[in-house]
Amino acid sequence: MIKYKPKDWAGKLAAGFLKNPLTPILGIALLLLGFISLQVMPREEDPQIAISGGAVIVPLPGATAPEIEKVIVNPLERKMREIKGIKHIYGMAMDNVGIVNVVYKIGERREDANLKLYDKVMQNMDNMPKGTMQPLVKPFDIDIDIPIVTVAFYPKNGSKADYEKMYTIIRELQQKINAVKNVAKTTLKGSHRPQFNVKVDLNKLSAYHLSMGQIMKAIQSVAVDVPDIKGRTKDHKLLIFGIKNAIESVDDVKNIIVAEYMGSPIYLRDVAKIDRGIDFQNFKTAYIDMRKVKESNKDEEHKEYGKFIPQKEQVTLTISKLAGTNAVFVANDVEKLLKEYRAKLSKEGIGYIITRDYGKRANDAVNELVRHLLITILIIALMLIFALGFRESIIVTFTVPAILAVTLFVAYITGQTINRITLFAFLLSLGLLVDAAIIVIENIHRHLHAHDVDCKDMEELLVEATDEIGAPTNIATLAIILTMVPMAFVGGMMGSFMKPIPLNVPVALIASLFVAYIFTPYLSLKLLKKPKHKHPHCSVDKEAK
Repeated sequence: MIKYKPKDWAGKLAAGFLKNPLTPILGIALLLLGFISLQVMPREEDPQIAISGGAVIVPLPGATAPEIEKVIVNPLERKMREIKGIKHIYGMAMDNVGIVNVVYKIGERREDANLKLYDKVMQNMDNMPKGTMQPLVKPFDIDIDIPIVTVAFYPKNGSKADYEKMYTIIRELQQKINAVKNVAKTTLKGSHRPQFNVKVDLNKLSAYHLSMGQIMKAIQSVAVDVPDIKGRTKDHKLLIFGIKNAIESVDDVKNIIVAEYMGSPIYLRDVAKIDRGIDFQNFKTAYIDMRKVKESNKDEEHKEYGKFIPQKEQVTLTISKLAGTNAVFVANDVEKLLKEYRAKLSKEGIGYIITRDYGKRANDAVNELVRHLLITILIIALMLIFALGFRESIIVTFTVPAILAVTLFVAYITGQTINRITLFAFLLSLGLLVDAAIIVIENIHRHLHAHDVDCKDMEELLVEATDEIGAPTNIATLAIILTMVPMAFVGGMMGSFMKPIPLNVPVALIASLFVAYIFTPYLSLKLLKKPKHKHPHCSVDKEAK
């Protein structure tokens, strides 16, 4: 029975958990929650920064750039400034179209910002000049515009790229990857689409007294989507008729009638050369330049290992993830799907290289900092052995992973991601986390070696030692927390980037108090013992009396 009545909540926590059978279960539960949080928290190399903005595109056919600036761009800029939270507005005037780019202050919610931008444009549609087409509001989406994985596909064995075949296969693979969980957007860079190319001979065109406009209209007349014909029968059944495509081969294009001359039809083949190929007018061709790779990176795809491989035409597939999801899991799922398609790609003479793997970089960065965190805990434990003793060092060392576990769990349930800045906040606060536990264990050590130690029960001694240092330890910890508070009010890019520090350091310090007051006395009761005296002071005092 503990006779000492604690005055501070530090002593009350120590008394409440000192002999409670749930205390070890609580400790194990905290460590498990921290470990699970570390595994399932979304991993990123850097923290996400909320950047909002958008572009308003307003077409006005037939208007010159000065006219667009006067009647479209300037009035629209004035209206955009009525929106709260906008930082910058950039207007551009060109012939036939005006564009106004809007950038919000960092930290503005993207969904709210996009809605405000769209509402402001729609509210002022009546002020648009006559002839203005429907404005296009294109919001920026930085969360999914930056890819986490990029894959370069190239023809193997030095063969020239068959873009039509590559495009078809990669488009099929793109569709599969887009269905992967938490994949937000996929795009193809440097790709060429298959198409029919019509190369008009201007001399023949002049000989037949034809114009380019006639050629274009003739092709457009058959190169349109013909709607299905729908109707109902007498018994109210719906009939749908399908119409075969007018253009399916090069011969179909060649046989297009563009005009008549002297009662004879003039076909497109008479004035132009037609072939099936790619959109060669697209100048976004990309090349890949592969060099020697280390033996550890040797892969089945690199049969040309050990050689300098000349540049090859390539198509890059970019994959972006949903905001707040784990980049490591998404990248691993994408790489798993690519491996399933490897045999099919290889059969078609297509190789691929993952040129960007943000998931691996994020995972490596987090794992490296976790290793440094463990090394730091080990160093603290060794230092405490010499300063306090072996058993006291074990007690204090246990509190560090327990505190970090609580902090990780709180970060997980509040929607944070684990990244370099989050772990830097843990490293920053690591030296502060053990302060409370060291103060408690030092005071317990002092009480154990006091002259009246024989007069007190071990339980009473532990509660009294913890209660004594409660008030000053609380004030000291609160003072350290207050030094972190101003960092939470830093604005701009730096404030958003360093936000995990003022969010996690105070949580870690508060957790250090609870862990020190609950588990340090409990572990001391299990591991420490009162020193034995040959002449106990209490017995001497009683005999004297």
